[in-house]
Amino acid sequence: MLSLIQLILNIIAFLSIIIIISYSFTLIYYTTKFFHLAHAAIIVFGAYFTYLFSQQMQIGLWFAIPLAIILATVMGALIEIVLYNPLRKRGAIPLVFLITSLGLYIILQNIISLLWGDDTKSIRTGPVEIGNEFLGAYITDIQIITIGVSIVLFVATLLFIKYTAVGKNMRAVSSNAELSNIFGINSDAVILWSFAVGSALAAIAGILVAFDTDMTPTMGFNLLLYGVVAMIIGGVGSITGLIGGAFLLATAQHLGAYYIDSKWMDAIAYIILILFLIWKPLGFSGRRLKKVEI
Repeated sequence: MLSLIQLILNIIAFLSIIIIISYSFTLIYYTTKFFHLAHAAIIVFGAYFTYLFSQQMQIGLWFAIPLAIILATVMGALIEIVLYNPLRKRGAIPLVFLITSLGLYIILQNIISLLWGDDTKSIRTGPVEIGNEFLGAYITDIQIITIGVSIVLFVATLLFIKYTAVGKNMRAVSSNAELSNIFGINSDAVILWSFAVGSALAAIAGILVAFDTDMTPTMGFNLLLYGVVAMIIGGVGSITGLIGGAFLLATAQHLGAYYIDSKWMDAIAYIILILFLIWKPLGFSGRRLKKVEI
């Protein structure tokens, strides 16, 4: 019974991270219709910028974390302005965007390794604690913070997309970018907004993960993988499907880690993805997109 409660707490904490990363990636894919793989580097930069400001420059965390999020957000926006927007103006096909994004991710990951090394870094200032006891199980302070922050960010972003003018424009561009331009919506500006918001969410997720399990230059790709799998099996464009996909993935991975081995977590993510692509390619939502490109 105690092990079951601990397993549930671990699943909830991991689920909250997957949802934020998946939603941050979905916001960008929603308007661009290609897989922005360099998003994984933004996740990592959020953590390493926090390390730079808090550990190396000795700035307090209350200032270091906002600075890191802002810097990662600017980086995400610059990627759109400098790379993707010119490609879009030239009518590049989705494969070109995918290759560009993959190459950019490799470059950014190597920059992180060059600047900070490949060893594990930590932004925690205090000793490692067992955590808070709950029904015989334990949950750490950072896990509680992660769950709370993820809920607030997810709800706030949903409200932003649904009720603000920018959010409504993002939905319009996602549906039909050319028609949106005809009706006076600047699709380039809208896409830039999606990169900014998505990058901010990704940076926050990276910081939360780093506080919980420390950080390495390669940690972003696995996290992005989980987010992409959750998006696909949930059904692209479906919020409830995304939550369901993230829950299925988190539960399956932790059950696999508990009963088999933690090394199986990545393999389980791929297995679930393959099974859904074969038997339920539209995901939980079952909604067929007008155009899906990677």
